[in-house]
Amino acid sequence: MKRFFLAAMAAGLFLVSEAQLKTPAASPTQTVKQDFGLSTVELTYSRPGVKGRKIFGDIVPYGNVWRTGANSATTLTFGDDVTIGDKKIPAGKYGLLTIPDKNNWIVIISKQTDVTSPAAYKPDQDIVRVTTPVKRMKDNAETFTIQFTNIRPNSLDLQILWAKSAVVVPINTDVDSKVMAAINTAMKTDKPPYYAAALYYMENGKDLNQALDWFNKAVEANPQAFWIQHQWANCLAKLGKKSEAKAAAQRSKELAIAAKNDDYVKLNDKLLAQLK
Repeated sequence: MKRFFLAAMAAGLFLVSEAQLKTPAASPTQTVKQDFGLSTVELTYSRPGVKGRKIFGDIVPYGNVWRTGANSATTLTFGDDVTIGDKKIPAGKYGLLTIPDKNNWIVIISKQTDVTSPAAYKPDQDIVRVTTPVKRMKDNAETFTIQFTNIRPNSLDLQILWAKSAVVVPINTDVDSKVMAAINTAMKTDKPPYYAAALYYMENGKDLNQALDWFNKAVEANPQAFWIQHQWANCLAKLGKKSEAKAAAQRSKELAIAAKNDDYVKLNDKLLAQLK
C-alpha cells in the first residue's frame, strides 16, 4: 500500500510539473496597434515560419480560404470608419481572410472573427473583397508578417509578406471633414486653438490667409514659443511675404538658441537659406 501511495504521489507530481511546463510558441501571436486618422487600427495574428517548406501552393493551398496566419483567426479592429476597395466599413472588429493564388490574392474583410478553417467560413458574412496582385520578392521572408506601411493622415497600406510573396491592400479614412468640423466648433470657444488650426490649414492646402491670421494670433498669445514662430515664418514664406518670413525665422532661431533647442535652430537656418 505504501509503495502504491508513493507511486501515485510521484505520478501526481509529474502531471503537475507537466502542466506547468511552458515552451515557445511555434507560431507566436503578434498584436500591432497603429495610430491612424483620428483613432487607431489594431491587428492580431499568428506568425508561422517557412522552415524550409514550400508555402504557397502547398502548405497554403491555392484557391482556398486561409485564416491568414496560424493558430487563431486573424482580426483587424478599426477605431474609425475606413474604406477598402469601394466599400465603407464602419468602425469595429473584423476578420481578415485571404484566398491566395499564384498571381493574385483575394483579401476578405468579414464579420466573422473566429474563422480558423475553410469549413467555418461563411461568404454571406463578407464586408468586402478586393483582388490584389502578388509581388515576387528577391529576399525570403522567413517569418509570416502583416504590417502597416506608407502611413499618412488619411491612408495606409496593409502589407502581407511570407516566403517570396507580398500583397498590399490600401486602407483609407476620412480625416479632413472631421478635423474641419472640429476646427469650426473649437473656434467658437473661449480659447480657440489658433496654432493647431493654422498648422492644419497650412499643411493641408487650405486657405493660407486664414492660416496666417491664426498664426498671428497664436504668436501674440505666446511670443516666446519658437516652434510657433517657425511655422508662422513658413506660412509667410508660402504667401510670398519674404522679408516678414525672414524676420519671423530669425526671431524663432534666437528663441531656439536661448532654449538650447538645436533642432529648431537648424530648421530656421534651413528656412533662412531658402529665403535668400
